[in-house]
Amino acid sequence: MTAQVGKRLRSDARDNRDRILLVARLAFAADGLDVPIREVARRAGVGVATVYRHFQTKEALLEEAFAEQMASCSVLVEEGLAADDPWSGFRLVIERLMEAHALDRGFARAFTSRLSQAPDFAADRDRALRMLHELVRRAKATGSLRADFVLEDVCLALMANEGIRAETPGMRVAASRRFAALMIQSFQAAPVSAPLPPAVRLPLSFEAFAS
Repeated sequence: MTAQVGKRLRSDARDNRDRILLVARLAFAADGLDVPIREVARRAGVGVATVYRHFQTKEALLEEAFAEQMASCSVLVEEGLAADDPWSGFRLVIERLMEAHALDRGFARAFTSRLSQAPDFAADRDRALRMLHELVRRAKATGSLRADFVLEDVCLALMANEGIRAETPGMRVAASRRFAALMIQSFQAAPVSAPLPPAVRLPLSFEAFAS
C-alpha cells in the first residue's frame, strides 16, 4: 500500500466516523435513544460493521454523540452557581436545561438513563450534579426554594419536558418555556403568581373530553 493510498483510507475512515456521529446526534435528538444502530448506519450511508468499527457498542456511540452537550450542561450549571442571587441562578439553570432538552430528545434521555454510567459521560454529569446540589443548598438557605425539594425533582421535570410534542422545534421550545415557568413556581417556597410565557397550540384531541 502506498503512502498516498494509506492517507486516503485514513481520511475516508475519519470522514465516516464524523458522518456517523453527526447522523447519530440528529437521530437521537429527533427520535430518542431507541434508534437502532442499523438505522444510524443507513442514514450515514455506511454498513453496520463500519459503525461498530468506530464504536464498539451503542453506548460508546451515545456517549460520544452527547459528550459536547454534557460538557455544555456543566457550564450552564456553573453559570447558575456563579449568580449573585442563588434563586435567580437556580431559575436560570432550570429554564435553560429544559429549553436545551426540548430540542434534543436523545440528550434528555441520556442524562437520566443508565448511559450516565459511562466513565467520561458520568464524570461531566457528576460534576454538573455536584454544582446543582450546591446551588440548591444555597437557594434553600435564602428561603426561596422549598425545603423538601430534591435533585430527583429536576429529573422528573426533564422527563416530563422531554415528552412535549409540537409541530415545530420553535413551538416545542415555546411550550417548554411555559412548562419551565410552571415548574419553577411549583419549586418556589412561597409561590408568587406571575404571568406565564404564551401558551402554545399542542396536538390535543378534544373528542377525548366530550364523553
